Amino acid sequence: MAAGNSNYWEDLRKQARQLENELDLKLVSFSKLCTSYNGATTRDGRRDSSDTTPLLNGSSQDRMFETMAVEIEQLLAKLTGVNDKMAEYTSSPGVTSLNAALMHTLQRHRDILQDYTHEFNKTKANFVAIREREDLLGSVRKDIESYKSGSGVNNRRTELFLKEHEHLRNSDRLIEDTISIAMATKENVTSQRGMLKSIQSRVNSLANRFPAINNLVQRINLRKRRDTLILGGVIGICTILLLLYAFH
Repeated sequence: MAAGNSNYWEDLRKQARQLENELDLKLVSFSKLCTSYNGATTRDGRRDSSDTTPLLNGSSQDRMFETMAVEIEQLLAKLTGVNDKMAEYTSSPGVTSLNAALMHTLQRHRDILQDYTHEFNKTKANFVAIREREDLLGSVRKDIESYKSGSGVNNRRTELFLKEHEHLRNSDRLIEDTISIAMATKENVTSQRGMLKSIQSRVNSLANRFPAINNLVQRINLRKRRDTLILGGVIGICTILLLLYAFH
């Protein structure tokens, strides 16, 4: 029974190694396909540069990409199934004494499967991104070529329309700048008018206070004159009294 279990485990390991070797070769070819597609062709089968010639056009590479992607996905699914069978085998009661070594081997195969899956997904995503970029560049290139292949009259009209559109945009910007300057001027005039009103109110209040101040000053002057007259009279009376006393 133990020998049978051992043979079953070895068969699973052989299947796993065989699938891993096939996946390694497929992934190398898949990566080369993605690299050769990078900037090599446009969507209509032509290269961007004129000094080189592609081995395959865009549509052929697309078909090869789809075929290789399906094959790699099938191999990954088979390898996943083998790893699952190996995991079931390691958990069976009859192999508990060798469980540590088997688990180490199983973990190594799982790591390899994970690395291959990650590499495949990364290469596939890069290929799709490159293909989408080439589609976009091809579309832009077609638009440019169609524009250049148009008649001279149409091109001249287009240029005139573009210039007129630019003039209109410049006029709009000038109008907006003029409106902004007018609004700022209005705000400044409003602020100055408020300051003038404040100054005028202060001047009016001071003018209203001046008569009261003049009246107060006149009263003070009158009191000073009265006090001077009283003091002069007292001094004169005292002088007369002193003279009268001295002659008598």
